[in-house]
Amino acid sequence: MGGGGAAAAGDMDAVIAMHGQAGWRGLFHNGRALGLALFASLGGVLYGYNQGVFGSVQVMASFNARYQSTLDDSTAKGFLTAILELGAFVGSLFAGPGADFASRKYSIAAWCIVFMLGVAVQTGANEAVACIYAGRFVAGLGVGALSMLVPMYNAELAPPGIRGSLVALQQLAITFGIMVSYWIAYGTNYIGGTTAPGQSNAAWRVPLGIQLVPAVVLCIGAVFMPFSPRWLMLQGREEECLLTLAKLRNMAPESAAVQYEFRALQAERLVEREAAKERYGIDTVNFRVSLLEYKRLFTTKPLLHRLMLGASAQALQQWTGINAIIYYAPTIFAQIGLTGGTIGLLATGVVGIVNFVMTIPAVLFVDNFGRKPMLAIGEFNMAISHATIAGIIAVYGGRFADGHKAAGNGAVFMVYWYIAWFAVTWGPLAWVVSAEVFPLDMRAKGMSISSAINWIMNFTVAEVTPVMFTNIGYKTYIVFMCFCIVGFFYAVFLLPELKGLSLEEVDAIFHDKSGAEDRERRERVAKQIGLDKIANQVQHQETAKEGKPPQAEIV
Repeated sequence: MGGGGAAAAGDMDAVIAMHGQAGWRGLFHNGRALGLALFASLGGVLYGYNQGVFGSVQVMASFNARYQSTLDDSTAKGFLTAILELGAFVGSLFAGPGADFASRKYSIAAWCIVFMLGVAVQTGANEAVACIYAGRFVAGLGVGALSMLVPMYNAELAPPGIRGSLVALQQLAITFGIMVSYWIAYGTNYIGGTTAPGQSNAAWRVPLGIQLVPAVVLCIGAVFMPFSPRWLMLQGREEECLLTLAKLRNMAPESAAVQYEFRALQAERLVEREAAKERYGIDTVNFRVSLLEYKRLFTTKPLLHRLMLGASAQALQQWTGINAIIYYAPTIFAQIGLTGGTIGLLATGVVGIVNFVMTIPAVLFVDNFGRKPMLAIGEFNMAISHATIAGIIAVYGGRFADGHKAAGNGAVFMVYWYIAWFAVTWGPLAWVVSAEVFPLDMRAKGMSISSAINWIMNFTVAEVTPVMFTNIGYKTYIVFMCFCIVGFFYAVFLLPELKGLSLEEVDAIFHDKSGAEDRERRERVAKQIGLDKIANQVQHQETAKEGKPPQAEIV
C-alpha cells in the first residue's frame, strides 16, 4: 500500500510503478483504466444509495401509514432495515466462486440483475410487508456481491502506480450514493404537494425505483467491459491476457512494461501452484486447496493473530455507530428536536454531504499518516460526539421546542462532527488495516473473512439500534461511546503501526515466516521465467527517459 525506491530485480512483492504514471498524475496518464474503474464503481453507488435511501423512506407519511404495525415494533423495524445486510453477507460469500468461474465482468452483470429483481419487488410492494422483506434481502444479495466484485475488478484492471486510487474509488462511490439517496428522498417527499409532504405513495416508490437506472446501465455496460487480465491468466488464455494488457496500457504487446505485467501474472499463477504442491501435495489450485488454506489461516498462530486484528478493525468500525446514523438519521434528528419529516430529511441530506466531502481527503491522503494515531484520534472524537449527544438528550429530551433549540442544534452539530471524523479515519483505514495485516498469499482470504465480519456487524447494528432507541433511549449513544473507547485502546495498545513497512517487517512483528517463504518462492519463479531481466529493462528505460530511478509501489 505504499513504498519507494526502485524495485529490485526479481522482487515479486514490488511492482514497478513508472515515473509519471503514479498518483493523480498517473490517473490522467491511464485514462482508459480510470474510465473503466469509474464506470464499474457504479456498483459502489448502488451500495451507498441502498444504504441511505431506506432510512429516509421509513419516515415518509405514506410508507408509515402502509406498514405502521411493522414500524411501530422496534424489533421488526430493525430487521426490516437489517435484512439487506443479511442478504449482502450471503451474496459476498457466493460472489467469489462465481467470479472465478464466469469472470469478473459477467458476474457483475449477473448480480446487477439480482439487485434489480430485489428493487423491483420493493418498488411495487403491496400492503404486505413481506414484499419489502423479500425485496430488501434479494437486493442485499446483489449489493454484497458487487461490494466485493467491483474493487476486485478495479484492482486487477489497474496499472501498479494507481491501483490504490482506483480501488479507493469504491469508498468514494459509496459515500456519493448515500449522499444522492438522501437528497432524492428529500425531493420526492414533496410529490403530491408541499402541504402534505410524504403523503403520496410515489414519495417512497420513486426513490426506491430510481436505483434501477444505474443498475441497468452497469448491467449492460459490464458486458462490454474487458475481461480482467488476471482472470484471463488463471483461465490459461495467455495470448488474450497479453493483448488486453496492451490495450489497457495503450502500449504495444512487446513493450517492456506490458511484458513485465504479463510475466508477473504468469509468476503469480505458478507460485500458487507451487505453494499448493509444497503444502498439500496437490499440483493445481482447486476447491480443496482453498479450503485447506482457510484452515491454515485459523490454525496457524501468527496467521490467526493477523486475522483477529483485521477482523477486529472491521467489527469496531461498525460499532462506532456509523450505520446506526446512516440508516436511522431521520429518526435520530427527530430525537434531538428536528420534528417533522421534511426537516429531518433536510438535516439527513447534510449528513450525506459531510460524509462524501470528508471522504475525498481520506482517499487522497490515506498513506500520508500513521494508522495508529489516525484511528485513535478518530475514536476519541467520535466518543466525544456520542457522549455529548447522549448528555443533551438526557437533559433536554422532549423539551427542545420549549426554549432549548440551541441545545438541539448542538446535538445536530455533534452528529456532523462524528460523521466527519469517521469519514477521514475509520471509514477508509479499517479496510487499509485489514489489507496490510496479512501476507500476500493470504490477503484475499483474510480480507474475505474480515469483510464477512463487517457485514455481520453491520446487520447486528442495524437490527439492534431501533430496539435500543425504544428501550434505553439516550443510553444508545453511551453504548456506541463505549465501543469507541474500546476502539481507541485497540488502536493504541493492540494494533502495530503498519504504515510504510515492508512485508518482511510486518512478518517480524507477528513472528511469522510464511511471508518470507512466499517471497522466496516468488523470487525463484521470477528468475525461472525471466521476470527480473524485464524489470531491469523497464528500469533502464525509465532512467534514460527521466534522468532518475523509477519509483516502486508495494502491493
